[in-house]
Amino acid sequence: MSFRFEGIDHVQLAAPQDCEQKARAFFGELLGWTELEKPAALKDRCGVWFRCGMHEVHIGVQSSFIPALKAHPGFAVRGLEQLKEKLTANGIGVIDDELRIEEGFRRFFAYDPFGNRLEFLERIETEEEGDG
Repeated sequence: MSFRFEGIDHVQLAAPQDCEQKARAFFGELLGWTELEKPAALKDRCGVWFRCGMHEVHIGVQSSFIPALKAHPGFAVRGLEQLKEKLTANGIGVIDDELRIEEGFRRFFAYDPFGNRLEFLERIETEEEGDG
């Protein structure tokens, strides 16, 4: 028997009780992600799910919530500077990447309303890639 991974289906971020309104404002309204209907078996549970590109981000309630300050999802973005401007215009602090650890990418970090660290990154197209 063999198997192979096809990628990531979803990422779950933890949040405190009664997080749904703040999650909808940040992920839905500010970032523009589409809210997803949870499966019938999970509708009675707290939290909210969103579509981010081809993937899902689930905001789940954790009773003893502590934000993830180091561990984080990295979201691929087109228009990174525009996103950065939108976040800062809405009072969300961003932390520019000082290290530039990956050649060919720009990135910054921000925190969701619950204190979870988020990375936003964009591939820098070279002249060769752009000439296609």
